[in-house]
Amino acid sequence: MPTQANNSEAIVYLNGRLLPASQARLAIFDAGVVMGATVTEMTRTFGRQPFRLQEHLDRLFRSLRYVRFALGESKEDLARISHEVAAHNAALLPEWGELGLIQFVTAGEVSAYAGFAPTADRPAAGCTVCVHTFPLGWHLWAEKMRRGAHLVTPSVRHVPPQCVDPKIKYRSRMHYYLAEQEAKLVDPAASALLLDLDGNVTETSAANFLFVERGTIVSPTTRNTLPGVSRAVVIELAAQLGIGFVERDSQTYHVINADEAFLTSTPYCLMPVTRINGIPIGDGKPGPIFRRLLDAWSQLVGVDIERQILEGASEKRPPTGK
Repeated sequence: MPTQANNSEAIVYLNGRLLPASQARLAIFDAGVVMGATVTEMTRTFGRQPFRLQEHLDRLFRSLRYVRFALGESKEDLARISHEVAAHNAALLPEWGELGLIQFVTAGEVSAYAGFAPTADRPAAGCTVCVHTFPLGWHLWAEKMRRGAHLVTPSVRHVPPQCVDPKIKYRSRMHYYLAEQEAKLVDPAASALLLDLDGNVTETSAANFLFVERGTIVSPTTRNTLPGVSRAVVIELAAQLGIGFVERDSQTYHVINADEAFLTSTPYCLMPVTRINGIPIGDGKPGPIFRRLLDAWSQLVGVDIERQILEGASEKRPPTGK
């Protein structure tokens, strides 16, 4: 149980214990630090309740199986812990606040860096398991929600699926970091849209990328991209709205000539993209299919998502429903 004597501090679950966030520590020789050997998930709350938590945990456990991390916690354990951490920490938020809820698992301590070799008396440590939260930063997305994001295709390429399968969500992300630095040399407000080795568009460091061509949503293939939970929501909503959805390889040429484009990601759900490499997409404004999808998503969760971001960025209380 938490050692918090003070219920005004956020808590963190770390390796079997609930701790005040100020007391949570990761060893410097943890594999997540030494090798970036970490798989992770992020869920967000609506009305202080995690959205699509089960889908995120399902993907986490598929990733864990693929990378061969053995946990002591079950999926049900992590769901219960996640709800407990979120409920405690959400109570500390201002009225307009919502949480990002993170689960991450590393391969545990690297014995050679820790200064000992595993023996029968001192076996190798198990996985590091952590659940924590952070307040969603509305100010980070407000201006892009109004005007649209600018994406830049850097020289840094996406990691080929022959190296790491993109269906796992992992934190070994130096290529994303380098790509972001390069994009910001073009525009400090831009994000990087990575190409694969064949020049096909893939994804950004934090979002799936989609564009619209003659009324149909076009997605990069999941051979090269993470099958995002938010992307899956778009597929569901598009079907309900009678909007076509296809997966195919596409190049920057297709994006430049698209009718509109947008990103989909857990924290902000949908974000319009209005420029690529400095060139306007469509009329350079958030498009009608983006608007229809965002309205449908807002109805799904009972929160006006755009208003929540815009008013939350101004520290106004966003509406609780539509």
